Amino acid sequence: MSPLKISQGSSAHSAYDLRDPYSEVIETHTLAVIVDNEPGVLARVIGLFSGRGYNIESLTVAETDHQGHRSRITIVTTGTPQVIDQIKGQLARIVPVHEVHDLTVEGAAVERELALLKVTGKGDARIEALRLAEIFRANVVDSTLESFVFEMTGAPSKIDAFADLMRPLGLNEIARTGVAALARGA
Repeated sequence: MSPLKISQGSSAHSAYDLRDPYSEVIETHTLAVIVDNEPGVLARVIGLFSGRGYNIESLTVAETDHQGHRSRITIVTTGTPQVIDQIKGQLARIVPVHEVHDLTVEGAAVERELALLKVTGKGDARIEALRLAEIFRANVVDSTLESFVFEMTGAPSKIDAFADLMRPLGLNEIARTGVAALARGA
């Protein structure tokens, strides 16, 4: 703790970024990047990450403004505070990039992901899989005599928890969309 009893880290209750920029702690950040919707933009953004050895944990891209031909790229990445600041600065310098928002630092954000999970099993394993799906509010979108395909929307941690519980019951395959995120409030 600092002498002012202010804990390290940014907060929705503080107007200041209290993180130590030279910390060696690896953080996960969600970045929202508004770009021109034109060929090659995604390749340039991804090239920035791969060329410098930065990791992308999740990537979601879609056109958000048809008239203005703008797309939103949502990237979940990890790094030290210094690396995250470097990524944001380098992204902002790419020509077709209009805005870069760090949703992790700017305040509360809503993050959701869609996943499809195929669970194969018989007997008690099937009954247990259905029971857990009901608890996690997963929908059955396909069913055969030997398998279920569940559809689930939620925070990435919720999907991870559901997948962990389904592994012993016969989780066979999983497909995830990647994180879509928006800042909360006005």
